[in-house]
Amino acid sequence: MKSLVATTALVAFAGLGLGLGPAAAQGAAPLVCLITKTDTNPFFVKMKEGALAKSKEVGVNLQTYAGKIDGDVDSQVQAIESCIAGQAKGILITPTDTKALVPKIKEARDAGILVIALDTSFDPIDAADATFATDNFEAGKLIGEWAKTTLGDKAKDAKIAFLDLIPAQPSVDVMRDQGFMTGFGIDVKDKAVIGDENDPRIVGHDITNGNEEGGRTAMENLLQKDPSINVVYTINEPAAAGAYEALKAVGMEGNVTLVSIDGGCPGVKNVEGGIIGATSMQYPLKMAALGVEAIKKFADSGEKPKATEGLQFTNTGVDLVTDKPADGVKSMTSTEATKACWG
Repeated sequence: MKSLVATTALVAFAGLGLGLGPAAAQGAAPLVCLITKTDTNPFFVKMKEGALAKSKEVGVNLQTYAGKIDGDVDSQVQAIESCIAGQAKGILITPTDTKALVPKIKEARDAGILVIALDTSFDPIDAADATFATDNFEAGKLIGEWAKTTLGDKAKDAKIAFLDLIPAQPSVDVMRDQGFMTGFGIDVKDKAVIGDENDPRIVGHDITNGNEEGGRTAMENLLQKDPSINVVYTINEPAAAGAYEALKAVGMEGNVTLVSIDGGCPGVKNVEGGIIGATSMQYPLKMAALGVEAIKKFADSGEKPKATEGLQFTNTGVDLVTDKPADGVKSMTSTEATKACWG
């Protein structure tokens, strides 16, 4: 699959005016690889921006890779192999398949490369040296609690559509989906699996590939299954935008409570416009910046990053955004979120 896209930012050269001296100019600065799922999703665009800015600040060479779509495993395998061959000091990766990539990640670590998962943890999580991420279960739980509280008594008779990510069910997909169900009051059965629930309120699940086109198609599919859907959970805001267009096409946009996760500026605008009822805001720029800092520290001292106390990962934060606050669910307004959004 020839979908690998690589970009090199040689941000440690003295010729760029960074004052790093002859050693940096001779290539002594550590090489850091950033491997994202795509280079079109605003979330990963912002992540790359954060990594580039921090790389310039601390003096490392940054090389970036991305696949064409979410789920493009071959591209990430090729990228990891390139980073190993290039003797990278560290890899920052948002794994598109959290299980399939584990053997290749082991190869990288065996080669002495520090591997940090961003946003999406591996399965098992300790396949990487560290994970810098949103608490994705909490992100889902927040929008689930908000939806349940907003619906009130109607929640017990809700008809819910789940617009998930990809068939492989990476950890980010599972945690957000199961978090929403927990917040809404649905018995999730096996917390590590999507789709084993038997709650009659669930109309069904469909995949979106995390993009607008996929969200539109998934919403159309589920509406054909049950046109009485009145709650829609989406894996991210591009998928939510597509779902809204499908709902609008059949005149249902005003009858459905639509929730999502991301906190990108377009998504926040959609909260302000009443398209998305609530979203959970993440901080991808922070994830990437912390990752670059951690690899630079490892290169200088051999010290590896530590997880947030009580967790298996470094929690980079999450906040609920809505202009329709729900009792007992802490949130910020779209106006407040505009100051912190990305993309």
